[in-house]
Amino acid sequence: MAGRAAGAAAGRASVLAVDAGNSKTDVAVIGADGSVLGTARGGGFQPPVVGIEAAIDALAVAVAEAASAAGLPEQGFAEHVSACLANADLPVEERELAEAVQARGWGRTTDVRNDTFAILRAGLPSGEAPRGVAVVCGAGINCVGMLPDGRTARFPAIGRISGDWGGGSGLAEEALWFAARAEDGRGEPTELVRTLPGHFGLRSMYELIEALHRGRLPFERRHELTPVLFATGAAGDPVARSIVDRLAEEVVAMATVALGKLDLLDEEVPVLLGGSVLAARHPQLDRRMVELLAAKAPKAVIEVVTAPPVLGAALLGLDHVRADAEAHARLGAHYARQEDARPR
Repeated sequence: MAGRAAGAAAGRASVLAVDAGNSKTDVAVIGADGSVLGTARGGGFQPPVVGIEAAIDALAVAVAEAASAAGLPEQGFAEHVSACLANADLPVEERELAEAVQARGWGRTTDVRNDTFAILRAGLPSGEAPRGVAVVCGAGINCVGMLPDGRTARFPAIGRISGDWGGGSGLAEEALWFAARAEDGRGEPTELVRTLPGHFGLRSMYELIEALHRGRLPFERRHELTPVLFATGAAGDPVARSIVDRLAEEVVAMATVALGKLDLLDEEVPVLLGGSVLAARHPQLDRRMVELLAAKAPKAVIEVVTAPPVLGAALLGLDHVRADAEAHARLGAHYARQEDARPR
C-alpha cells in the first residue's frame, strides 16, 4: 500500500522492469529509491509464433496490471523501460522489439536485451557494476558476459544453425536418439531403452517413437525426458553419463569463450548458472563443469542463480538511470527477502 501511494504521488516510476520468457512474464515497477511499487505476472512471450505486435499486446496486459498496482497510469509512467525478452536473440531483433516497446509509451526511454542478461545481472552484487558471465540452460542454451564499461560477449543461440548443442529439448532428443539405436541394434546398449518409454508407461522405444510421431504424446512432453536422462546417468548408465558430460563441456566452452572475449580468463570472476537444467544441481554435471572450468579459467567461480530474473532486468534499469548504491541495495534486499520466504 505504501508503494502504491508513493507511486501515485510521484506520478512516475524510475524503471519498468520486464523479464519475459517463453512460458511466463514478470513485470515490476521500480521507484527512484529502489522500492518495488507494483508487480504482475503474465503469459509467455513468443513473437516468432504470434508476431511482434501480438506478443507486445500480451505483455501490455501484465504492464497495465503492474502500473495499476503501483497507483500509476498505463502510459508514460516510467523514466526507463528495461526489458529482457526471450526470442531477442540477435541485435537486430533487440532493436525491432525495442522500437515496438517504445511505441507503447510506457517510458521515456527503452532498452531491450536477450533474457539471458537478466539472469546475469540478477546473480551479480546489486550495488556493483556488472562484471561476469552467465550460462543459461533451460529449454535451450545461451551465454552472455558483461563488463562495467558496457562491453558484452554473446552468442546468437538460435539452435543448431548457430552451433548450439544442449538445453532441455536438445538433451531429450539426444537421449531418444541413443535409445532408439540401442533398441534396433545400430547403437550400443543403454538403460535409456527402458527408462525413457517407462516414464510414459510404455514398453519399448518403438511404442514411444510411434506415440511421439503420431501425436498421442504431445511434442511439449519431450522435456519430461531430461530428468529421466539425468537419473539414468546417476544410476551408472555409460551412455546417459556421456550425454551429461557433453553438456558440461558445452557449458564450459561457452563460458570460457565469453570470458576470453572480455579478457577475464585469468581473473577472479563469477560464472553464473541459470535455467531449470543447471539450477537442478545434478551432481555429475556440477562436478564435471567445475573440473573443466578449473582447467581453462582457474580463477573463475561457478555460482547458481536463484534470484528471479526480473530482479536482473530491474537492476539493469537502475544501472541505466544511474541510480545510487542505496537504491540498488534496497531493490536487492526486497528480492532477497522474497527468496528467504520461499518454501524449501
